[in-house]
Amino acid sequence: MKKRSLAALLMAAAMTLSLAACGGAGAPAASSAAPAASSAAEEPAESAHFSVAALKGPTAMGLVKLMEENDARTAALLSSEARPEESGDAPAALKSQNVYSFTLAASPDEVTPKLIQGELDMACVPANLAAVLYGKTEGQVEVLAVNTLGVLYIVENGNAVQSLADLKGMTVAASGKGSTPEYALRYLLEQNGVDPDRDVTIDWKSEHSECVAALASGAASVALLPQPFVTVAQSKLEGLRVALDLTEEWDRLDNGSGLITGVIVARRDAVEKNPGAVQAFLQDYAASVDWVNANTAAAAELIGSYGIVDAAVAEKALPACNIVCLTGEEMHQRLSGYLSVLYEQNPQAVGGTLPEDDFYFGA
Repeated sequence: MKKRSLAALLMAAAMTLSLAACGGAGAPAASSAAPAASSAAEEPAESAHFSVAALKGPTAMGLVKLMEENDARTAALLSSEARPEESGDAPAALKSQNVYSFTLAASPDEVTPKLIQGELDMACVPANLAAVLYGKTEGQVEVLAVNTLGVLYIVENGNAVQSLADLKGMTVAASGKGSTPEYALRYLLEQNGVDPDRDVTIDWKSEHSECVAALASGAASVALLPQPFVTVAQSKLEGLRVALDLTEEWDRLDNGSGLITGVIVARRDAVEKNPGAVQAFLQDYAASVDWVNANTAAAAELIGSYGIVDAAVAEKALPACNIVCLTGEEMHQRLSGYLSVLYEQNPQAVGGTLPEDDFYFGA
């Protein structure tokens, strides 16, 4: 028998899940230990098929355990279809869970059009881009969780940089113009008495790998890099050191906000159609993040197997990637504070206006 393509497998699993969600005959009976009136609380959790995109880097790293479990779940669903006489009660349990189609992308430009056009239900994107999308779609995008705190570092061939003030008169290779790296660097420089337009030259590159290449060739001695590119650069350049952790520099300001790199957003219509399934996704995501943070070596192997980052690089970089899953009020407070800082610096960094409270799911 010919193997089905991945798309066909996911479609079949999604159809199976959809049929299960529509039928009520398979719901378990109420427990004898609970009053009959509470039977609604014991019905299967709402489930759905969500298409989810993440960028190859820390935002995707936190998803890998969920990706692995989803692959196994999808295979089990299809196996139960093919051999129902051998499946026992497994299909009912499997069909009460979400099924996901994951896409890994190299840049936000690959993701945002598909999200706006409805080809994606959810996407991991830079925090400020989430606010821009909220404005661009007139509120049709909302943020579900903060998934990555600060991952930005100043690295140096040498020992001249001990503080942000030491960057005066220097050239810093960097990428990410118009997104979190630029806004975070400019803000921190200003807060430390350095004019980012006059006191320092920021040599903007199109990709992080170009910054690593500039360091390797000697064209640059100082660079702004995120993890895991810091680890990649250190593996190629002996003596390259982390001079400054921008998350620590931001925290020193003690201004009620924190440096945030990435969030996961969803189309509002997908959330409103399946609010229970979205909550289930967040539970799945949080469990995946907890596992990744607690199992560095095993997580690194998974990260490598999915082609996100080389496993050896991932194992060294993970402790510095600040992978989290912050939801609800904590997400609201920290993200709104960060976006407010960006807005005060440059309103266009968040799309011209700050998002309303309906931007924050569950807050």
